[in-house]
Amino acid sequence: MTFLSGLMQGEALPRGMAELQAELAAGRSLPPVERWTPEYCGQIDLRIARDGAWYYIGTPIARPALVRLFSTILRKEPDGRYCLVTPVEMAEITVEDAPFLAVQAQCKGEGQAADWSFLTNVGDTVT
Repeated sequence: MTFLSGLMQGEALPRGMAELQAELAAGRSLPPVERWTPEYCGQIDLRIARDGAWYYIGTPIARPALVRLFSTILRKEPDGRYCLVTPVEMAEITVEDAPFLAVQAQCKGEGQAADWSFLTNVGDTVT
């Protein structure tokens, strides 16, 4: 069993992930997943549906904090696969369309001076 599948089965967050979750809650920056080179552990039955809902073994993930945590360790590989990445393991997941959805848009200004920002389904603001 991998850390990621254990977590989905109700195990507590390991120390490093619990610290990451606390940092995210405090508004700190995203983890450096692009610098991590962990062991590939195969594919897990985790899916992001076209509507942005996250599922594990066909069951919706009901904990928004867990979806938020997973969203911060999601990485798209050069070959197009999506993986959840920790410092010690990497597991491939299924993304039906796009991993994130814009659920709100805001525009300040007009024309070429317009400044757009978007809120995603996991609570991130993209400008």
